[in-house]
Amino acid sequence: MARTEHSPRGPLTGVRVVELAGIGPGPFAAMLLADLGADVVRVDRPGGSGLGIDPAYDLTNRNKRSVLVDLKAEGGPGRVLDLAERADILIEGYRPGVAERLGVGPASCLARNPRLVYGRMTGWGQDGPLAERAGHDIAYIALTGTLSMIGRPGEPPTVPANLVGDYAGGSLYLVVGVLAALQHARTPGGAGQVVDAAIVDGAAHLATMIHGMLAAGGWQDRRGSNLLDGGCPFYGSYETADGQYMAVGPLEQRFYDEFITLLGIADRAPDRKDLTRWDDLRTAVAERFLTRTREEWTEVFEGTDACVAPVLSLREAPHHPHLAARGTFVEHGGLTQPAPAPRFSVTPVSVRGGPARPGADTEAVAADWDVPGLRAARPPGTDAAGAETAGTDTTGTAATRKGATG
Repeated sequence: MARTEHSPRGPLTGVRVVELAGIGPGPFAAMLLADLGADVVRVDRPGGSGLGIDPAYDLTNRNKRSVLVDLKAEGGPGRVLDLAERADILIEGYRPGVAERLGVGPASCLARNPRLVYGRMTGWGQDGPLAERAGHDIAYIALTGTLSMIGRPGEPPTVPANLVGDYAGGSLYLVVGVLAALQHARTPGGAGQVVDAAIVDGAAHLATMIHGMLAAGGWQDRRGSNLLDGGCPFYGSYETADGQYMAVGPLEQRFYDEFITLLGIADRAPDRKDLTRWDDLRTAVAERFLTRTREEWTEVFEGTDACVAPVLSLREAPHHPHLAARGTFVEHGGLTQPAPAPRFSVTPVSVRGGPARPGADTEAVAADWDVPGLRAARPPGTDAAGAETAGTDTTGTAATRKGATG
């Protein structure tokens, strides 16, 4: 497993980011910016995020620093504005209007720093009939049609954790947006702006190719009936003799020919081009996979172009030879975690630090960013560095900071 580095490196070295702490896609987006080398300062509130997760294990806060600021206390908004004045990017994930009511909305921040990129992360967006409603990943991808595509026909849609909505449709689009806006802000005559990243927009955008296929008649608007949604017998997963699974995806004819040969059904497999025989083909493939264990089938397909891979668990994945060779997972502070991605030839990225503890970096940030007021803002129940001391309530409630994301 790859080692980690502690020196600040990456293509975003020198970029300053303020993250108004929340949960879900906002922290993940800020983590990605931090992984790429940005100096991300997370503004935590006394009491924690409300998730009940030990901050020591919250990997989405790696490579960041944290200060504690109570935005509802006198002087709290001013300290965040001091940070925003010195930042390149600010990220918040409140419901529409909340940041404004707290005194740290776009108008206030841009008045202090006209080149600031103000990134807003919500589920429903900043406007529209649902903008004020609470929600979670599953509701956002449901409304966009994305969830309807996932799962077997005749069964409920399969929930893809919170990867498709929160992180793919939310975090990644927010990161693309704020970096594009930062590029504009740094051009001659450029200026800061607000980036409205809504999970419904991103999740819908992810299905652009599918909408094109639907319009062309190449995609049926029903679950489990298409080439890429599990309807195709040579694009899916099959159970093995030991109750594990193999993933199968030989879409091209030459790869498919190799697949059925190695599987041992080349002499009796129904014609894959005959859609009326897909059920028969699926049965033949499924019955054959049940004759051996996952490990045995892995050996059969190892080193071939049959496009077959074992379905590994989260704990198994870091030990796969390919992922181990590439250092796809790293260990830092005793925690195994995905390495930063993507990779850069000139400005390599790394895990430089573990999850930021709430308030632990107050002194350092106050000095580095020249915001001395942070020191005076240390809330009761914290030590000299601003970190919460034993006995401080860290459960709190997520209602006000979760907003409409998650």
